[in-house]
Amino acid sequence: MSATFSPVLLDALRNARHLLVFTGAGVSAESGIPTFRDALTGLWERLDPAELATPDAFAHDPALVWGWYEWRRKKVLAAQPNLAHHVIAELVTCVPRLTLVTQNVDDLHERAGNTDVIHLHGSLHQPRCSVCGQPHALHSDAPIEPEEGRRLEPPRCVHCGERVRPGVVWFGETLPEAALNAAFEAARDCDCLLSIGTSGVVQPAAMIPQLAAESGAVVAHVNSQSMTVLGPRQVSLVGPAGKVLPALIDVAFG
Repeated sequence: MSATFSPVLLDALRNARHLLVFTGAGVSAESGIPTFRDALTGLWERLDPAELATPDAFAHDPALVWGWYEWRRKKVLAAQPNLAHHVIAELVTCVPRLTLVTQNVDDLHERAGNTDVIHLHGSLHQPRCSVCGQPHALHSDAPIEPEEGRRLEPPRCVHCGERVRPGVVWFGETLPEAALNAAFEAARDCDCLLSIGTSGVVQPAAMIPQLAAESGAVVAHVNSQSMTVLGPRQVSLVGPAGKVLPALIDVAFG
């Protein structure tokens, strides 16, 4: 696989002052976490994820939406970080500065050893009040079992008594300003970016590789499908992140 790694990318990694790693659903999928493109199974197979992940859906049927997100959280808690997560965590020791930005709402990066992860789309593990916005502490890491039913009434906020909602960004909502600004700042400042397991079509997160490229960074796309690249300072590495990343890092730093 080393033959697929361009000298431009290898030099950029070895000499990086600031490496930005940007991850999407493809990384978590290798740990068995379903993506929004995957067909739902079991009790949820007749539901459309895009129709559940909206403020209107929660207002119409909060128990259905909360139950679905607790089912998703159970999937995450049962999963383990894969080799790609661990390699990304190890990269911290290879470069002077590393910023990790993810579109994923799980905690697999953290469990692999990364700290200060920028979550653009929120987290399944950080619910908050739907009205006052106060964080809500989950009392148990054992969410509802799928066979117990689709609906699960959300807990109530201890501050105002309103329903607690999942701590994720729904369709129609804006990304958290602080996280997005930090990601954009890192994109403009980095000299090398690894975009891993993301389709590059979900805005405004898709602007991150573009901003990095416009600022002169070398950009590498690691994906199961070939990605369109513009110019000699962009490369597309095709394959599972759990195989491509270890080989890349071994060649660059081994």
